[in-house]
Amino acid sequence: MQQIVIIGAGPAGLTAGLELLRRAPQQYAVTILEASSALGGISRTVVHNGNRMDIGGHRFFSKDARVNAFWESLLPTQGAPALDDRLLNRQKACLPGGPDPEKTDSVMLLRDRVSRIYYLGKFFDYPISVKPQTFRNLGLARTMRAGLGYFAACVKKRPETSLENFYINRFGRPLYEMFFEDYTEKLWGRHPSVISADWGAQRVKGLSVAAVLKNALGLERKTRETSLIEQFKYPKYGPGQLWERAAAEFQARGGRLVLQSRVTALQAQNGQLSAVCAEERDGLKTYPADFVLSSMPLCELVAALQGIAVPDSVQTAAAGLPYRDFVTVGLLVRRLRPKNETTMRALGTLIPDCWIYVQDRGVKLGRVQIFNNWSPYMVKNPQDTVFVGLEYFCREGDDFWNSDVKTLAARGRDDLVKIGLLDENEPILDSHCEKVPKAYPAYFDTYAELPRVRGFLDGLCNLYCIGRNGQHRYNNMDHSMLTAFAAVDGIISGDPDKTAVWSVNTEKAYHETKAGGDA
Repeated sequence: MQQIVIIGAGPAGLTAGLELLRRAPQQYAVTILEASSALGGISRTVVHNGNRMDIGGHRFFSKDARVNAFWESLLPTQGAPALDDRLLNRQKACLPGGPDPEKTDSVMLLRDRVSRIYYLGKFFDYPISVKPQTFRNLGLARTMRAGLGYFAACVKKRPETSLENFYINRFGRPLYEMFFEDYTEKLWGRHPSVISADWGAQRVKGLSVAAVLKNALGLERKTRETSLIEQFKYPKYGPGQLWERAAAEFQARGGRLVLQSRVTALQAQNGQLSAVCAEERDGLKTYPADFVLSSMPLCELVAALQGIAVPDSVQTAAAGLPYRDFVTVGLLVRRLRPKNETTMRALGTLIPDCWIYVQDRGVKLGRVQIFNNWSPYMVKNPQDTVFVGLEYFCREGDDFWNSDVKTLAARGRDDLVKIGLLDENEPILDSHCEKVPKAYPAYFDTYAELPRVRGFLDGLCNLYCIGRNGQHRYNNMDHSMLTAFAAVDGIISGDPDKTAVWSVNTEKAYHETKAGGDA
């Protein structure tokens, strides 16, 4: 029986481990090593005093049938209305015979997509829509500037040597400055002019003013962009629930899962990996390995290699790969200030948004999640309280990162009041903070040298790099799963070619477009 060691218990690692044991249980002994004490990586759910936080926000939507089938096998789609659907008499296309969210926890909810941009103290659709309210919010002067800027961008295209040029080519400079420049700089800590266009190519691909116009005119029939989808799936208790279910099945099938196991070395012999060493609570452990699937950051992976000569150029490129770190501040309040003036109903007077992108240079706050709207079961008392997640992007070790929970909660409250989302006299009932290092692989510094790192690592025939940090690529959750599927396919088939693993999320279509019909 071959020994397989998987580094990381996030979506990629857990998918790979479970797939191996589902497909070939007699061939492989599989061990998953997770440095933290939690499952799901950034796709985990944090519980605080009965209220739940989704770290980063995760829509369960994919164009890939294999991914959807995997999700459905763990948490089937609801067959009866969820709490808020029932109270609001909202109609959902429930799965006949599916579970009732009010009677069981093992269920995936169907949720309405509502993401808006908060700019000039007003709400704009995300992506920007072509309708009267948009023009009223912008005002005549800004609308004219936006239109002229877009037409100018159509006439003269810029070389896509930066993320700034990528956005301007698709939206024009005025719209770029209004809706992309500030948020992007908050997210990455760098101006879009010095960030590779690759990030835009992976995250917004086919989205543009032209795509918005086609959608508004009903011309977008054969494919639809992710940001235009109207519905997605979501576990009753957040994304971590699904990965906890995957881990439970993995262990029930004989897999070994070790938490608080920090990989310190990968040993190589004769040009391939032979063992993985990890620091654990009771000391250093060594795990023999016929295959290694790694979702640990590439900078750490290369630094941990032993018994093989790593070229200086590869070491330098890997060590210089940049990341952006992330802090979520959870605040429990009785109500938010804005009233729901949309046609989309939510509990009480709550606005219907899952996400709000904050385009305000006066605050560090980048995005607001309203957990009530992701799932009413995320909040202990969803009809009487609102639990929000305030997302801040920072650098591990900087002043913001090092602030304590009390300071961060006060900062979050002040930011919400300043931009008008919270009344000045509204009390904070509870607060919590989560800090996530290396949440976002970034596309600057030595990113251009990534092919050099990949080329060297691909030379280790029994190593597969999977997941977001494992490939230093801003993958969505389903992309991370697809890299795991591809790696498992390669191991089982005996095909050493890693092309399929690295080809995930490199296609030209938008990352969650579903060909052949509506998303």
